[in-house]
Amino acid sequence: MEITSVTRSPIDLAVVGAGPHALTLVTHLLQKCQKKRGKFWVFDPSGGWLTQWQRQFAALEIPHLRSPAVHHPDPNAFELRRFAESRPNELFAPYDLPGSRLFEEFCGDVVERWELGDRVIKAKITRIEPLAGSFRLWFEDGESTIARRVAIATGGGKPQLPEWTNQIQTPYPPDKLCHSHQVNLRGLKLQGERILIVGGGLTSGHLAVGAIARGAQVILMSRRQLQEKLFDAEPGWLGPKYLKSFENEPDWEKRWEMIQQARNGGSLTPEIMVQLRRISRDSSLEFRPECHIIEVKWEGNQWTVYCQDGNQLFVDRIWLATGTKLDVTAEPLLTEILATYPTKIVKGLPVVDKYLRWPGCELFIMGGLAALQVGPVGRNLAGARMASSRIVPALIKSRAAVSSTYTNFL
Repeated sequence: MEITSVTRSPIDLAVVGAGPHALTLVTHLLQKCQKKRGKFWVFDPSGGWLTQWQRQFAALEIPHLRSPAVHHPDPNAFELRRFAESRPNELFAPYDLPGSRLFEEFCGDVVERWELGDRVIKAKITRIEPLAGSFRLWFEDGESTIARRVAIATGGGKPQLPEWTNQIQTPYPPDKLCHSHQVNLRGLKLQGERILIVGGGLTSGHLAVGAIARGAQVILMSRRQLQEKLFDAEPGWLGPKYLKSFENEPDWEKRWEMIQQARNGGSLTPEIMVQLRRISRDSSLEFRPECHIIEVKWEGNQWTVYCQDGNQLFVDRIWLATGTKLDVTAEPLLTEILATYPTKIVKGLPVVDKYLRWPGCELFIMGGLAALQVGPVGRNLAGARMASSRIVPALIKSRAAVSSTYTNFL
C-alpha cells in the first residue's frame, strides 16, 4: 500500500514497525474489537510483515526460535501447535521450539487469517510531532499524516559497540569489523580466515557455528565465563511467580535492577553449547572467556588485538555480538514526545502507565523500552503478548474510562 492512500484523512491508530510485536498487537486488538478493522495502519520501510525479523534469522542461519511454541503473534496460544500438526519434526526439544521456517510460514498464516496483508504501508517514519490530541507522522519523502493514537513497535534498540571501537586510529575495510546486525553468513567465503567473535550471547554462538561451517577458525571472546541457559529469563517471569513482586515494587530503579538480574547479560542455550564444545575439539574454535580488549589496530591486512592480560591476537575479521542498547533519549522518533510530555527515565527506560501509554498523550510503547512495566521479557515474543494485553484495553475503551491512570501511576 502506498502512503498517499492514508494521508488524506486522520488515522485512528498508527503502528510504527511491522515485526512480531506489531503483528501481536493488531491481532489482539481485532480479537477484542472487530470494529477496529480498517481503522489502523502499520508503517514499515519494508512494506511487509516481519521482513527484518526474517532477514536476521536467515542472515545468522538460526535453525529455530528460543521461545516455546506457545509464544507467537496469534491470540490463541495453541494456534502454532495446530498449524504444526503435520510437521512435528519442525518443533525442537525441549518445549517444542518452532523451526524458523515453520514460524515464518505460521506468521504468514496469521496475516492471512486475520486479513492483514494490506495493512502495512511501505514508509519510514522519521519524526513524530505531537499536536493537540493527536500526532503528525512525518515520512522520509516529506509527506505526513495525522494519527489520533500511535503504538511504537520498532524493535530492540541500537547496536551496542565496545568503547575501544571509537579509538581505532588506523583506517580499515568496513566489512572487517561488523556488529552482528551487519553480518550475513549467506554468501560469505571464509575459508582459512581467523575470526574473532566478541560476546557471550546466543548470537555469538550462531555466528561461530556459521563461520566454522565455512572453513574459518574462530576465537570466541567474552567478558565472563559463558552462561548456559534455556531462555533469556526464567519462565517464572511470564506469570505471577516473579511478576507479582515486580509489579508491587514502587521504586522504578529497583525494578530496573530486577530486570538486569533476571536477564543477567547474554547466555547460550545448552544445545548450542554442545555444538561449540564438539567443534572446539578439532581446534577450529578457541574459547577466550574473561578476556577484555584494550585496543585493536588494522595493520598488514589483519587486526592486531591487544588484550588486558597482555596477550595479542592476530585475526582477519572481528564480529561484535555485543547486543543492543535501549535508551529512549536516543530514539529520534521520541525526541519531540519527550520534550512535550516529559516523564521519568530510568537507565534509558521511560516510566509509562500500566497501559504502556506515555503520560499525557495517546502514544504507546512495546518491546524492551516497556520493560519497567512488562518485566524482563519485554523484548521477547512473550513480552509482545503481555504488552498487547495492556495496550488493547486502552485502545478499545473510551478515553474517559482510562484517563485517570495518567495521574495515579507515578
